[in-house]
Amino acid sequence: MVIKVCIGSACHLKGSYPVINRLMELTENNELGDKVEVKAVFCLGHCVNAVSVQIDEGEVCSVSMGNVDEFFQTRVLEKIS
Repeated sequence: MVIKVCIGSACHLKGSYPVINRLMELTENNELGDKVEVKAVFCLGHCVNAVSVQIDEGEVCSVSMGNVDEFFQTRVLEKIS
């Protein structure tokens, strides 16, 4: 599974780097380093929302530090289980 986090201008201003760091931390804490890759990408085309995040080729979600843990729980852990 690849989690792509936009680091384009709009998402950068909305906090993409803290979101990336938290997703990497959650991946490590759940010992999923062999199953999940978190990577930075440029523009996922949803610049008006919070930080744009996409899992594999799925829908683009709006993620912030306020909902990143919930996103990881519902979109990542449940998909891997």
